[in-house]
Amino acid sequence: MIKEFCLFSFYSTYGHVEKLAEEIKKGAASVEGVEAKLWQVPETLPEDVLGKMGAPPKSDVPIITPNELTEADGLLLGFPTRFGMMASQFKAFLDATGGLWRTQALAGKPAGIFYSTGSQGGGQETTPLTSITQLVHHGMIFVPIGYTFGAGMFEMENVKGGSPYGAGTYAGDGSRQPTDLELAQAFHQGKYFAGIAKKLKGSQ
Repeated sequence: MIKEFCLFSFYSTYGHVEKLAEEIKKGAASVEGVEAKLWQVPETLPEDVLGKMGAPPKSDVPIITPNELTEADGLLLGFPTRFGMMASQFKAFLDATGGLWRTQALAGKPAGIFYSTGSQGGGQETTPLTSITQLVHHGMIFVPIGYTFGAGMFEMENVKGGSPYGAGTYAGDGSRQPTDLELAQAFHQGKYFAGIAKKLKGSQ
């Protein structure tokens, strides 16, 4: 049996991305032989600033260091958007992976993206699109979900985050929570990604 370790690293200010990450982990773990683990990147904002923003305390998900990325057979990275791009907290974490880039330690690993935006025009496609450059410079293989989620990709009656790039949600003013459909898409991404990563590992 092929045993595969998938690592899901995220940053979440208000908890929306973390909720997606939890569902993605469940989806990946549903694939036989796959071990899935959640990590969060370090916070860069001071506690007093987070307090003024109304951000809740961080969960007990362990904090990741760059070198731990090398342990995974596949990586899914999640973050909220800031002006149509990944949040600076996650960018700061990736900026610290220069040593891994220099040795191309992550080259050939499959990787995907999931995200949260504040509004429908707030970066559901630009956020993952502008983040792919991080994967490219590391030589990773981008694995989008395409339209594999089926009818859920074509939902028109209700507001739904996500795109062919990956699972997503809308945070609004922070009070909106991921819908059942958005969570189902996240589960699908985890399962689909783990299946692809498992195939890639099995072909080595």
